Amino acid sequence: MLYWFLKWIALGPFLRVIFRPHAQGVEHVPAEGPAILACNHLSYADWLFMPLTLPRRVTFVAKAEYFTSPGIKGFFQKMFFSGVGQVPIDRASGSAAAGAMASAAKILGQGDLFGIFPEGTRSHDGKLYRGKTGVARLALSTGVPVIPVAVVGTDVVAPPGKTFGSFTRPHVRFGKPLDFSRYAGMENDRYVLRSVTDEIMYEIMRLSGQEYVDMYATKAKEESKKAAAAARAAEADAERDRVEAELLGQGDERAS
Repeated sequence: MLYWFLKWIALGPFLRVIFRPHAQGVEHVPAEGPAILACNHLSYADWLFMPLTLPRRVTFVAKAEYFTSPGIKGFFQKMFFSGVGQVPIDRASGSAAAGAMASAAKILGQGDLFGIFPEGTRSHDGKLYRGKTGVARLALSTGVPVIPVAVVGTDVVAPPGKTFGSFTRPHVRFGKPLDFSRYAGMENDRYVLRSVTDEIMYEIMRLSGQEYVDMYATKAKEESKKAAAAARAAEADAERDRVEAELLGQGDERAS
């Protein structure tokens, strides 16, 4: 009940009026029955705008901290994330991946839509990164079609590291369902999983127009942080050299 209240009465109408999200290809999402919605991930706002364009409920898995924080704030946080269609998963647990798969399979088994971000984390620079094979394993083990989805503009509304950026009109594009029944029973073949995942990511790239990078987003973030740290260190060294040069120059002037 809370999900539909937020979507149609409380939060949804506000987002529709202010941001006017535009959707294409909604007809590719079945009116009933299970499907996996595999989406690129530019912003935390993706899981707000993408479901907003569909009449059906979309469920995601989210980190358990959103549901276990103490106090009044934690209570309302749990209510909110539960209300917007998210279920908890303990990412710190050794069985986190298995737990996420079990939760997803249960949702699909109920005939619902399950949303997943194959990149595993938000893109820090707007590029599309290599997909993790969990989406392929889920598709092959459940026999459910995968619908590629691209969101565009959400990183302007809510850029990485910020709560809000600026106003723009987000676009959500749904591609044609991808059927991987030809690989039935091969969900433990890593080559098949990689092939299926790459096919899904190619369709997302085609819909989003993003530049594709054949690297996991987490690794790219780490390398970006290292490069930024090295650049800051180089700037600090250059500034120190400049100050030392000025001091030496002043000393030479006084000596003369």
